[in-house]
Amino acid sequence: MKKLSSRQLQAQQTRQKIIDASYDVFLQNGFQKTTITQIIQKAHIGYGTAYVYFKNKDEIFIEIMENVMKKFYEVAEIPFSPQTKEEARQLIEHQVRLFLQLAIQEQQMLQIMKEAIGISAVVEKKWKAIREQFINRIAKDVAYSQTKGLARPYLQPNLVARGWFYANEMYMWELTEQDVPFSLDEAVYHLTEMYTNGVYC
Repeated sequence: MKKLSSRQLQAQQTRQKIIDASYDVFLQNGFQKTTITQIIQKAHIGYGTAYVYFKNKDEIFIEIMENVMKKFYEVAEIPFSPQTKEEARQLIEHQVRLFLQLAIQEQQMLQIMKEAIGISAVVEKKWKAIREQFINRIAKDVAYSQTKGLARPYLQPNLVARGWFYANEMYMWELTEQDVPFSLDEAVYHLTEMYTNGVYC
């Protein structure tokens, strides 16, 4: 790897400093009430410095959102090569559990993400792109299962993947609420059973 110059290293550190400060400010104030001025004060940088790296708070938040969702995408990237329906069910159940556990761990930031998606067209557009990334990854697993004779061959992988991610997303958002009308185990069980029995032979 090319070694960074001291100027490049300093720029990288300053950018990260802004992101770290923004994370705390967004958690404290929510998306709508957060201002660039608050972020600058938290980061202890000059007023114009933030605008060297980001146009507005929306851009900063998108980076934070991407960092959070990378953790969820790592779950989607878990190797998936079952040889039987039961093996597929176990792998799917494991992924669902990890995905929803992350939702609980990231509860506060997910609440702010939900707020931001409803307010900012830029953030909403980015969320749709993130969603499509998940859908495309899931579709590959469905197509793989079809080639192995495990999943129903007449189903369209992309449409199956879309419905599957939407179901997981709904549970993800619900788990950020104060009064959740179901337990993690109940959500994992029902999601897994509906999906495997509907898609797998």
